[in-house]
Amino acid sequence: MQNILEIRDLGRSYVNFRLEHISFSIPGGTIMGLVGENGAGKSTTIRAALGLIRKDAGEVLYCGEPLTTDSAAMKEQIGVVFDSICFYPELTVEKAGKICRKTYRNWDEAYFRELLEQFSLDPKQKIKALSRGMSMKLSLVLAFAHRPKLLILDEPTSGLDPVVRDDLLDLFLDFVRDEEHAILISSHITSDLEKIADYVTFLHAGKLLLTKPKDELLWKYGVLRCGEEQFQKLDGSEVLAWQKKDYSYDVLVPDREELLRRYPEAVVDRATMDEILLLYVKGAQKK
Repeated sequence: MQNILEIRDLGRSYVNFRLEHISFSIPGGTIMGLVGENGAGKSTTIRAALGLIRKDAGEVLYCGEPLTTDSAAMKEQIGVVFDSICFYPELTVEKAGKICRKTYRNWDEAYFRELLEQFSLDPKQKIKALSRGMSMKLSLVLAFAHRPKLLILDEPTSGLDPVVRDDLLDLFLDFVRDEEHAILISSHITSDLEKIADYVTFLHAGKLLLTKPKDELLWKYGVLRCGEEQFQKLDGSEVLAWQKKDYSYDVLVPDREELLRRYPEAVVDRATMDEILLLYVKGAQKK
């Protein structure tokens, strides 16, 4: 499968924050989840990749070609949704669609109308009257209606009720059903990513923690619950991160089954994305 998006050694420096050496790729037909705490660098990565802010290092490739700020043809094929809508609040939903129709050559008016109906958006309603959830739905509708090959979504399901979120996740899965489309989605709702993502990239404090297939994280990684004696027996190579509780340890391990083979009496649960992130961010590394 061809990589739809490649980010190589991306960097951006501010006075109090540095994004350093961020690299990952998204093959066609897949969804990449971008995960990290507030301030980890998710939005900075997205904006630097799109050329909305200057990058200090690295390169970004779209279908093998450099993605540049003056590449209108490439950007026509990329749908972008940020966590707030960028249209004048006095515009109606319908007029926002008219602006996009004049902007994008691949605009699909029939699909736009279909999505408005699917997500209960009134074409005559003004943008300023939309709730946060409805504004997000409109942003997604506008992104889908110009038929992009790549969707870049920054917290797209935030503020939406579980039923609408589930509808959107199904829409995302349909979008990548062939190998010509891909999605980069940043989200704090890790249960959404556990459902739809093929790969997951974890960021922390501007640095890349890991980028791996989701199934490897959820099926291979584990959390060992143990006491002091068991913890001291562990070799550093068996431990990714650990955190001490009142009377026990939670230990993130890279291979749950291998650890159980070595320590048959151990209690090792499958790790969730939240646990992986929390232990990496708040835990320590065994020396």
